[in-house]
Amino acid sequence: MPENYHLKISIIIPVLNEAPTIASVISTALEAKNVEIIVADGGSSDGTAEIAKSLGVPVISTAPGRATQMNAGAIAATGDILLFLHADTLLPPGYDSGVRLALAKPQTVAGAFELKIDAPQHSLRLVEIGVNWRSRFLQMPYGDQAIFLYSATFDKIGGFPDLPLMEDFEFVCRLKKQGRIEILPQPVLTNARRWHQLGVIHTTAINQIVIIAYFLGVSPDRLAFWYRGQKKNSSEN
Repeated sequence: MPENYHLKISIIIPVLNEAPTIASVISTALEAKNVEIIVADGGSSDGTAEIAKSLGVPVISTAPGRATQMNAGAIAATGDILLFLHADTLLPPGYDSGVRLALAKPQTVAGAFELKIDAPQHSLRLVEIGVNWRSRFLQMPYGDQAIFLYSATFDKIGGFPDLPLMEDFEFVCRLKKQGRIEILPQPVLTNARRWHQLGVIHTTAINQIVIIAYFLGVSPDRLAFWYRGQKKNSSEN
């Protein structure tokens, strides 16, 4: 048993109109020891906050924006470890032990899980392979892989940058400068809705264009505007 088995894990879930998925996400996360869950609501109008409260989970109201919501959740958290969970993603059984074991390793400053997408298409298996390869060999997990770290480390790097897009990418880049990012082999299970909405090829292409543009110096505000336009155009088709 690791020396830090007694440390509390605070799970922070940023939400905005996530009524179809939030109950299962919370229920799965509660199947663990010494955890708290904080839902950071960016202004839901579909009953998301009420569902969370009915499950005994505190809900804080924030301005919309994933970085803003996650930072607000971190301020409200009382745990020694912070885990940032998307509202359409299920944690694996025994995740709490895995998190504590990972952070007990020397030189490890943070971690995340491998990714599994909840849909049968073969093309999504290729997406999973690419994501898990990138995470493990390039030390670059993204937000949908449930990034976790000590709260002290979160404070040290200044939390999530106040960006409308790419906040998790920039956050992980800062973490890499502090030490190793451990990737747990037990995958989180994420909803396939964004791949279904835009199509697998289109979604993958958009993600890569955004990353390349960000590296080339395109502002996150401009990228966010373009990204939202792509999603809107797809939903109108």
